[in-house]
Amino acid sequence: MIGDRWALLVVRELIFGPKRFAQLRSGLHSVSPNVLSLRLRELESAGVVRRGMLAPPASVAVYELTGRGRALEPMLLELGRWGSKEPINSSRELTADAFLVALKSAFDVSAAPAGDVIFELDIDGETFHVMVSGGSLDIMRGRHGHPAVCLRGDARTMRSIAFGREPIAAAERARRLTVTGDWDLAEVFTRMFPVGHAEPSART
Repeated sequence: MIGDRWALLVVRELIFGPKRFAQLRSGLHSVSPNVLSLRLRELESAGVVRRGMLAPPASVAVYELTGRGRALEPMLLELGRWGSKEPINSSRELTADAFLVALKSAFDVSAAPAGDVIFELDIDGETFHVMVSGGSLDIMRGRHGHPAVCLRGDARTMRSIAFGREPIAAAERARRLTVTGDWDLAEVFTRMFPVGHAEPSART
């Protein structure tokens, strides 16, 4: 059901919420329209994906995971953890969804803030909310509630600060990142994914 080329990557691109066909193609880079259409039909037939319509006035077809499809998330995260041990041989930047799967794979509950916190990430103009509650981390596409802190930047910058390769203050000074809200929680966010972590930065 998910062993053909692109099938599991389609699941990855839908793990955080529905997407239109054009958004899926953008996230999957070199997939052809015909191959993507075929995979979507096969995944629909398997009960992994379903096709729906956005409410008017948009009235555009979208694809989303069924419960059966969402049940694949633990496997995606384990594959992410396995892959994180290997060197990156591609210069191509992660898509927003691939980056967020990587975040979930690297999440360290011991570094999470106390209580319930919502972080908002705007990655290349696409918004996600990251909810930390009871030692778990959930991510969904779109805005939700009242986030404690919002971080806005491109995928490369988000990956750099989340995985400790660059201090938040440096990305802000370079105008590649905008932080609004609780700065201390923004720093906590960068410590929740300990992959080659850098020292916390002082805001200047």
